Amino acid sequence: QVQVVESGGGLVQAGGSLRLSCAASGSTSSINVMGWYRQIQGKQREVVATISNDGRTNYADSVKGRFAISTDNAKNTMYLQMKSLEPEDTAVYYCNVKTLNFGFVRNYWGQGTQVTVSS
Repeated sequence: QVQVVESGGGLVQAGGSLRLSCAASGSTSSINVMGWYRQIQGKQREVVATISNDGRTNYADSVKGRFAISTDNAKNTMYLQMKSLEPEDTAVYYCNVKTLNFGFVRNYWGQGTQVTVSS
C-alpha cells in the first residue's frame, strides 16, 4: 500500500507560478511511475506530466515548456513546478503513483489540490 498527499495548490494570477508537492509513504520501493493529473470542471481527468523511476519524463502538449516534474527520492516526494500559468490551467490537480509488483500495476491517488489562475 502507498499513501500519497498533495500540497501547494492555491490562487495565482495569470503569468504566475506555483509548485505542487506529492509526498508518498508506505511501500514506496514498489513505485514505478509517478505523475500529475488534473481535472477541469466538467471534463475528464487528464495527464499533465509523468516521471518514471529511471527519470524519464513526459508532458502534455499544453504544459510543455511551462511545467517541470521532478522527484526527490530521498524524501519520496514529487514536485510539479508550474510557471507562466494560464486561466486554462485552473483545475483540481491529483498526484498519481503506479506500483509494479509481480507484473501487476496498481494506482494510488491523492485527494487533489485546487489550482485557480485568475485572469
